[in-house]
Amino acid sequence: MPAVFVLLWSTGFIVAKYAAAHAPPLTFLLWRFAAAVLVLLPVIWFTGARWPSTARVWLHVAVVGVLLQATYLGGVWWAIAEGVPAGASALIVGLQPLLTAVFAGWVGERASLRQWAGLVMGFTGVALVLSDRVALPSTGLAPILVNLLALAGITAGTLLQKRLGPAVDLRTGSAIQFGASFFALLPLVALIGRWRVDPNPEFWFALLWSVLVLSLAAMALLLTMIRRGRATDVASLMYLTPPATALLAWPLFGEQLGALAWAGVVLAMAGVALLLRQRNQ
Repeated sequence: MPAVFVLLWSTGFIVAKYAAAHAPPLTFLLWRFAAAVLVLLPVIWFTGARWPSTARVWLHVAVVGVLLQATYLGGVWWAIAEGVPAGASALIVGLQPLLTAVFAGWVGERASLRQWAGLVMGFTGVALVLSDRVALPSTGLAPILVNLLALAGITAGTLLQKRLGPAVDLRTGSAIQFGASFFALLPLVALIGRWRVDPNPEFWFALLWSVLVLSLAAMALLLTMIRRGRATDVASLMYLTPPATALLAWPLFGEQLGALAWAGVVLAMAGVALLLRQRNQ
């Protein structure tokens, strides 16, 4: 499950590159969230999936969805569109495993010395992979702050799901989360006023992949792993996303990795392996 999740999650940055030329980032996410709900509703109806029984559970599921979807994805995509280099953005959100470990005591977890070593190794590996792709932004402080907000969103969403996450059906829970994220982003898109998209084949392919593979399959894996495992261990898998994305971009976009980046791939994998080994002992 972790290996499949890393592979699927890594394709999100590839799809974002295809979609960027055909739709504003937040507008594309509106399409993505709405399409995901439209796919899920008939599935829920045909399979008889149960909706949450209390308003408190509905609210909890919606808040986690807004943090993991609207805040994280919206923040990263908007920041990159406003001039934050993708490498710098990836490094900022790459702090998530470390930040999750800092606050893991809130969900009854405590990182050992070996786990802290694995977290630091993983982040160092990510930094090496992205070392030749990071440049300082020249767009002011606002996009950086939004990128930091995205980091806070995915960290808080992971911890909140682990602490309070009830046994909600993934089908109905996902529909609530995507619906809540749609309505959370809708006022921002209306304020910005950028609705127009270029509905060519690349746009529809990016949307289809984003809905079926990223929003439905990858997010279901993420929520399942959070339920079953430690928040710190699940967050550490994010260290493997930049190396995996770099490897995917090699044949697709001709973006080759240098010796330093390859060393970073090995170091990031070793850091995650150290974390998972500690868990299994």
